[in-house]
Amino acid sequence: MTEGAKAPAFRLPRDGGSTVSLSDFTGRKLVLFFYPRADTPGCTKEAIDFTRLASAFAESKTAVLGVSGDPLKAQEAFRDKHELSTPLVSDEQHETLEAYGVWGEKSMYGKTFQGIFRTTVLIGADGRILRIWRNVKVDGHADEVLAAVRAL
Repeated sequence: MTEGAKAPAFRLPRDGGSTVSLSDFTGRKLVLFFYPRADTPGCTKEAIDFTRLASAFAESKTAVLGVSGDPLKAQEAFRDKHELSTPLVSDEQHETLEAYGVWGEKSMYGKTFQGIFRTTVLIGADGRILRIWRNVKVDGHADEVLAAVRAL
């Protein structure tokens, strides 16, 4: 996955019981923020920050989706607990996560495991990747993404 490349297509279940696909956003910019696990401290802060800025993203004609490998039930509990308005998408099979290059081997406390690398991808109205943020540090990140969207 590189900037300028066509974004990988996806069709995934989202909170609320419907599905969402890349083609739903044709003609609009889209931010995908990939997060490791619902209701953990960093992921919670990130999702709250994107929710806090939802109207600013909407004014910039940009949709925002949070994507993780958590089951829908966990995503919905996360949404309800923290009153998140940003749609949350579930990729339990990891197909989209792999297509976007955000699924792989991680290590923590000397143990290795498969997981999600906290990454954000900005997709243009034409379906091409405009910007990729890898190894995201949560503090100030949503504001940084919004600034990038506004600069386009």
